[in-house]
Amino acid sequence: MRDQRSIFDGIDWVMVFLYLALVLMGWVNIYAAVYNEEHQSIIDATQRYGKQLIWIGLSVFVALIIMLIDGKFYSTFAIPIYVVVMLLLIVVLVTARDVSGARSWIDIGSFKLQPSEFAKSATALALAYYLSTLNIRMDDLKTKLIAALILALPAALILLQNDTGSALVFGAFALVLYREGLSGNFLLFGLAMALLFIFSLLFSLLTMLIILSVICLTLFLFQRKKTGLLALGFGSALVVLMGFVFSVDYIFNNVLEPHQQVRIDVLLGKTDDPTGAGYNVNQSKIAIGSGGFTGKGFLKGTQTKYDFVPEQTTDFIFCTVGEEWGFIGSFFVIILFSALILRIIQISERQRSAFTRIYGYCVATILLFHFLINIGMTIGLMPVIGIPLPFFSYGGSSLLGFTILLFIFVKLDGYRLTQLR
Repeated sequence: MRDQRSIFDGIDWVMVFLYLALVLMGWVNIYAAVYNEEHQSIIDATQRYGKQLIWIGLSVFVALIIMLIDGKFYSTFAIPIYVVVMLLLIVVLVTARDVSGARSWIDIGSFKLQPSEFAKSATALALAYYLSTLNIRMDDLKTKLIAALILALPAALILLQNDTGSALVFGAFALVLYREGLSGNFLLFGLAMALLFIFSLLFSLLTMLIILSVICLTLFLFQRKKTGLLALGFGSALVVLMGFVFSVDYIFNNVLEPHQQVRIDVLLGKTDDPTGAGYNVNQSKIAIGSGGFTGKGFLKGTQTKYDFVPEQTTDFIFCTVGEEWGFIGSFFVIILFSALILRIIQISERQRSAFTRIYGYCVATILLFHFLINIGMTIGLMPVIGIPLPFFSYGGSSLLGFTILLFIFVKLDGYRLTQLR
């Protein structure tokens, strides 16, 4: 075994630099978003940017602790870590108080901890451990079911907390399974069902029945051998698809809250509600658009300064970038995120350890999902589901969770020459 003379041995400094750049830029933009002339100091702990600085310091400290721990610890204790975090999610369901309709936080003194942010790294470790086990093949039904269970358990527990956005993140792991050998037909099937879900919301039940009937009939007529059994198969498929359409219609009208229904209608263009459900996105697009090519300048954003954009330090932090730094600043932030994700994928591919490779892809897909959805929300291309922009948005649990997620991979990569699995 190679002697590790320093915790910084083997570290990929490109990833560390990109992490620090995003964290510092996020901190500065949080300061700009809530800037107050009565609290001009950027280290004022009574303000959000001051509190975020404390979390930055804690996150850096935790990153150093992660680097001190032996790399094999993460594969050896992957399942115990997963179990502990799942138990925390259950504790949240039982003990947490309701905050804005969600039960996601554990109160620790004056701080709030959100276990769902740590469930991402715990699930990534558990999935990497299982898929890297000898004789595991993605074409085996048992493997698919166990992998699906590993992902479904945290997603279900978080969904019960009424935190839909965080629960949806676990769907991104499908890309990891695809990289490890899952048939692309599963991804195509998932995409087809997603499109059917959207069409079910756009059109009436009668219209969907006609559309699906025409599709099934057309496919049947194009078959060379038109047997009764084949006709029965297409008829059964039509029944199943219409059952899905009916379930979507039922959930939309009987399960979702009225404000959630309006949000979906606004996103799909069925309703125009610029002062209600569509207010956040409308103000967000105004803020970003007003920045123009070069932006209004640091601390000169009027949309954010006068609180026109709700949640401007968390879900809509990218508005501050667009308004004050314009297209150039927004493009630079996108480049930084893209560079970090591509770097993680590149490093994952060079691993001799299957565990590290799979974990690395988990990290990349989680960051990609958050990055695309969050920025998509701010420009009206994605639904507002309340997920943070990694390393950028205000929030201690979020920053700490993403730091742990990334630096476990940084540590594992540092051990790439000694890992045997």
